[in-house]
Amino acid sequence: MRVLLILFISLLLSACGPVKEVDVTLAWSVEKLYHSARSNMDEGNYLTAIEQYENLESRYPFGKYATQSQLDVAYAYYKFEEPESGIAAIERFIKLNPRHPTVDYAYYLRGLINFNRGGGILDKLYDRDNSDYDKAVLLSSYDDFQLLIRRFPTSLYAADSRQRLIYLREQIARADLKVAQYYASRDAWIAAANRTKSILLNYQGTAAVEIALEIQLQAYENLGLKDLADDTRRIIKLNYSNGS
Repeated sequence: MRVLLILFISLLLSACGPVKEVDVTLAWSVEKLYHSARSNMDEGNYLTAIEQYENLESRYPFGKYATQSQLDVAYAYYKFEEPESGIAAIERFIKLNPRHPTVDYAYYLRGLINFNRGGGILDKLYDRDNSDYDKAVLLSSYDDFQLLIRRFPTSLYAADSRQRLIYLREQIARADLKVAQYYASRDAWIAAANRTKSILLNYQGTAAVEIALEIQLQAYENLGLKDLADDTRRIIKLNYSNGS
């Protein structure tokens, strides 16, 4: 009898199936849903904000709230540390709203996401040099900010973008310098000379130039290129007081 009772209860529970969670936002107006998403984002509840922004656009695909949600969800993804999804949302916003009054912010946000991407848990524990990141990521951010300034020179975000460009240029030069230093440490002098030549051509005015010249001099000397070594030595003496 006890076995039959247990079987009956088991069958009854299995027939009921899992209890589905009710979406309390189903009956909300577009305004209420948008303001809830915005409030969650302001409070740092980024995953909830993302879900509500995406639900809003799905249920109410037209109008100002849907358009703003397309941009806001990109920022929420950025704060939620999902850069790929953030970039995809921005690309979609720009494609659908190329003349939107805040499209300059979309370009700025894309640069900002690329500026900060590549960092993980180790970067929160240790002070990591941005030049250690993938150079392609640094270049992507540089191109984003440069595009913003070219298309929207009077944008509210132009001044900050210019400052970030200066910083990024230094970091990209340092990334190339580290490659040149690696080649030099392996006695790969042709590769080291070519890399320093690229630094001197593209990143004049950065802190990497002086060290690049020293590596270039070392490379030319080891390659037996006396004339080029003499030219490099003269440049060092002319421009740097500690040049030998």
